[in-house]
Amino acid sequence: MRTTKQVITGERHEQMAGSDTPEAALEAFYAAFNGRDLALMEQNWAPTDDIALDNPLGGIRRGWNEIRPLYERVFGGAARVYVEFHDYTLHVGSDWFYAVGRERGVYRLDDAELALAIRTSRVYRKISGQWKQVHHHGSIDDPQLLARYQSAVLGNR
Repeated sequence: MRTTKQVITGERHEQMAGSDTPEAALEAFYAAFNGRDLALMEQNWAPTDDIALDNPLGGIRRGWNEIRPLYERVFGGAARVYVEFHDYTLHVGSDWFYAVGRERGVYRLDDAELALAIRTSRVYRKISGQWKQVHHHGSIDDPQLLARYQSAVLGNR
């Protein structure tokens, strides 16, 4: 287990490109998310039907064909969502790693702003020499924040 004080935002993705570290894979994910880059996001996920995403916005989705529409909705909407990964540990094997920590960030739409606090875990496998995400789980502890975030992002305002 590696503990770190580093915050991952995606801003260092370009300088870490080509690196074979778990941190580089996480940087790529947050670069894709915060940059609203669907092509980069697709590259971050494994191209298999057994990948899974479980979070407050999408419920449980399996395979890229189910996961992609969630990112399309978040990236294509008028709202801006920014998150960074912090307070995390990395658990690394020879062809797998998982990261367990927290995301903090903000959801903005027009003049409305919502501070986000999400517990997050991400699991990656090495496939054809590259780290690929195979599982993500996110949860929001505060029920009022969860309800406001779901309503705002899913359009139930």
